[in-house]
Amino acid sequence: MIKLYWSPRSRSFSALWLMEESGLRYERVLTDISTGAQKAPDYLKVNPMGKVPALADGDAALGEAAAICAYIADRYPETKLAPDVTDPRRARYLQWLFFSPSCIEPAIIQIFTKIEVPSSTAAWGSATQVFDVLEAALENGPWILGEEFSAADITIGSGLNFAVRLFKMVPSRTAFDAYIARCMARPAFQRAEKIAAG
Repeated sequence: MIKLYWSPRSRSFSALWLMEESGLRYERVLTDISTGAQKAPDYLKVNPMGKVPALADGDAALGEAAAICAYIADRYPETKLAPDVTDPRRARYLQWLFFSPSCIEPAIIQIFTKIEVPSSTAAWGSATQVFDVLEAALENGPWILGEEFSAADITIGSGLNFAVRLFKMVPSRTAFDAYIARCMARPAFQRAEKIAAG
């Protein structure tokens, strides 16, 4: 059985949403980060970084939400959460799948801390560039790849939900609001939100 290690009010939400979208049977293993459970030796065997989420599937174990999305979508193609490796859309799918941890999260940190980082040296460019590029990509919709929902929408949707809706760290934009609303309308998103709320 797939085991998802998670904690409420954390980056685990994207992995919860993924597993609910997948339709796969899985066990949720509550990992209480407020007590330091993610630093226990047994947990560090699953995710040496001592962060949530993490996933174990038989002999496979991994951390990082986007990596978990990639793993589940590829390991279980019946979930239809990723274009096939022969599909030309696969390139854009991979780009957007990793856009959240590579660009959205650093841009949020830049906004929150008000740290000035020259866009020429920041791997994400600038916060303004990140959200301008994302807005342009979402304007056509309904999903990041067009008509087909994918695991990339889980990473992007989770990032925007966190940054725009929940914590209001990023100013709202029409395309973001519409996209977040579409994500929130998905039954799997609603189930994940209920689980995360306890």
